[in-house]
Amino acid sequence: MTTIRAAGVRIGWHDLPVAVHGRVEDVLGDRVVAAESQRGGFSPGTADRVRTATGGRAFVKAVSTALNVTSAEMARREAHVTRQMPGDAPVPRLLGYFDDGEWVVLVLEDIAGRHPRTPWVEDETDAAATALRDLAGTLTPSRISGVPQAADVLADHFAGWAALADDPMEDLDPWAAVRLGELHAAAMRGLTVLRTGETVAHGDIRADNLLVRPDGAITVVDWPWACLAPEWLDTLLLAMNITVYGGPGDLLLTGVDHAQATDVLAGFTGYFMHRSRLPSPGIPHVREFQRAQADALLPWLAARQVGPPAHPGGPGNPGH
Repeated sequence: MTTIRAAGVRIGWHDLPVAVHGRVEDVLGDRVVAAESQRGGFSPGTADRVRTATGGRAFVKAVSTALNVTSAEMARREAHVTRQMPGDAPVPRLLGYFDDGEWVVLVLEDIAGRHPRTPWVEDETDAAATALRDLAGTLTPSRISGVPQAADVLADHFAGWAALADDPMEDLDPWAAVRLGELHAAAMRGLTVLRTGETVAHGDIRADNLLVRPDGAITVVDWPWACLAPEWLDTLLLAMNITVYGGPGDLLLTGVDHAQATDVLAGFTGYFMHRSRLPSPGIPHVREFQRAQADALLPWLAARQVGPPAHPGGPGNPGH
């Protein structure tokens, strides 16, 4: 299949100001002697595994408002969420954080691990699904303050099909092009679904936001999109990512209401499709990644039969 790039272009540890180096070393209580930049994600800031003179390790994320204002705000949100995570959640611990108004820096526990393989493989799919179930159990009801409702975070995003109706795409898939009103209605129903639930969801589950530890367990990283949602939202996002890479995402959704999951899927697919044609200054590759996701999800969405639930004896019901 076509390679799907889930990575932008980053600065590294050696690009940071000396003052930022010093404050990170104050957090660690030691001098940093080595740094290894990590791939994955679209922030233009650092994502470095660092090692200190005495062998200590940490993961440093740093971004400035000059690089990208939105990325800096996301780093602030991630720090707010991560510092409140309970100790039994499968997430990295926040070791330190500072924000001087220009540079926003998180110093996190360094998790020994790698991203899941894509296309997804069965054992890592199972481990990810288990981690998300455990995470939902730990974070239901919410134990973190100041987390927005998923519907509030996604309200503008889920208007993607309406935006495409107002300003059509010449290369939009014909199946979607004749169903823009139907798809928009589904996305709006999805927003209603997302107003329920008291689980703190990650909100951006995909392979590059997960780490497989040496024992096979999964740690969930990168938390700027945390939101209150139904407990199955992250599992749906995992199913979407598996589908994007050519796998059977439906297998994860046993027990999840079919119509509700389909409506939320419609909202995300419209978001990816609409956003894929917008400018993205300072963050290369994100739009092509969004378009690749939209193109991969559309056939799945079509197969799930978007539309309101059929009524007995009504159109779409086999007994009609």
